[in-house]
Amino acid sequence: MFERRDVLKAGIGAIAAGIVAAPARAEDAGQAAPASGAKPAPFSRDMVVELARALAAKPFAPPRTDLPEPFANLTYEQFVGIKTKPDAAIWRHDAIGFSIEPLHRGHIFAAAVDIYLVENGAAARLPYETSRFDYGGLNLPDALPDLSFSGFRVLHTQNGGGEAELAIFQGASFYRAVARGQNLGVTARGLSIRTADPRGEEFPAFRSFWIEKPALGDNALVVHALLDSPSVAGVYRFTLRPGEATLIDTELTLYPRTAVDHFGLAGFAAVSFFTPLDTPKLDDWRPMVADINGIQMLTGHGEWLWRPVSNRETLQFSSFVDGNPQGFGSLIRQRDIGDYEDDQQHWERRPSLWIEPLGEWSEGALQLVEIPSESEINANIVAYWRPKTALVAGKETFFAYRQFWCWEPPSRPPLAIAARARSGRAPSGKLRRFVVVFSGDVLADPQRTAQLKAALTTSPGLATNIRTYLNPSAKSCRVVFDVDPAGENYCELRLVLQSDERPISETWLYRWTS
Repeated sequence: MFERRDVLKAGIGAIAAGIVAAPARAEDAGQAAPASGAKPAPFSRDMVVELARALAAKPFAPPRTDLPEPFANLTYEQFVGIKTKPDAAIWRHDAIGFSIEPLHRGHIFAAAVDIYLVENGAAARLPYETSRFDYGGLNLPDALPDLSFSGFRVLHTQNGGGEAELAIFQGASFYRAVARGQNLGVTARGLSIRTADPRGEEFPAFRSFWIEKPALGDNALVVHALLDSPSVAGVYRFTLRPGEATLIDTELTLYPRTAVDHFGLAGFAAVSFFTPLDTPKLDDWRPMVADINGIQMLTGHGEWLWRPVSNRETLQFSSFVDGNPQGFGSLIRQRDIGDYEDDQQHWERRPSLWIEPLGEWSEGALQLVEIPSESEINANIVAYWRPKTALVAGKETFFAYRQFWCWEPPSRPPLAIAARARSGRAPSGKLRRFVVVFSGDVLADPQRTAQLKAALTTSPGLATNIRTYLNPSAKSCRVVFDVDPAGENYCELRLVLQSDERPISETWLYRWTS
């Protein structure tokens, strides 16, 4: 057992040189990482905390990004052609349920990231070795410096004995995960700073990772990370638990260099190229291209909100003010291939991401940014929780939350949900017609639907021709209405099914824009 003082003394001395004093030139990378051939150093989370405090006390130094040939100007095809060799994955033959594939640098992932493997309380830096990779036909020089990595992929052993991708940490503070049987989709973000802010966005980045080797039977992987940016340094602890849903518990402490009045927690980004709610922008055989159908939120007061998202003509900002939210996330509700008709991308297999704050998050707002996009590869829907209280320079701040990467979120409205919606030009030509379909067991109960009505508000504009079509046998209710924008180029819509003046559905929100 290592005492805390021994860990801090030995661990920081062995590791800090490769992080705090990272070189600016790739050709010096070999001297920048003395731990690559050194003995393992004692490790604890306290050591990472001290490194973050040391970083925050000094001016920001960007990570090295330059690369030697042939990696300096890789095309996308050349970059994805570099793969970790199957037998080079860390712990693949140790029968512990997890293995790690270090990821090569290049293309848009040029920033160097150090990876440390933690075993029996000691950390050893993972050196870059050409023998780990298949370079896909690239001509390599006779010798290369230690390039570090761009991130890593986590593989998990399946019940049948094979391995499947569980998560990937790569690029700035981005990471993704999947549940069993899913494809990668929505991207999470460790920290957002001034997202879509006129002052300019700042992109914090993970500089180093410490990956603890799990014991046999743990079924959990613990990853520590050191984050840095011009404004903030930080320490993260991720605990990954695979299953029907993949859980990631995130604990973070931020160490601001400067005051930060616009930052985001538990952020994520996803694709919404076109949906049945959008005005068609192109001739496409597919009815929908999106790995997010909408934002779900359970407010601190217990109201369930559902906000479909769209690919807008102009940049759109929405803010859902709340205190101590109980949960929010990016959801996919359309799970049939017929909703997408895409046999290659399989959008219906992308994960939903549900987030539950741990502890008090106080006042703030869920911020939604909808960005115009001309391509289905762009993650144009961005959301994050923005605390009302700013970060104060020199004041440590702690947050924690749990992510569920899942087919269905663990928390669901005990009401009817807005299963789908579409819009288009009304027969009159001047109005916009909407069809919102609610579904749920409550809609099959004649007593609870005896006084059914659609409570709809618009601002600005006017809603007309509001009709409800209840189908108890299908447990559904269609609400059809027309909107007259009254000359405005936007209209905020709010719809909830009520019976006897009480809600029997979640609240459907949408912003129509011309």
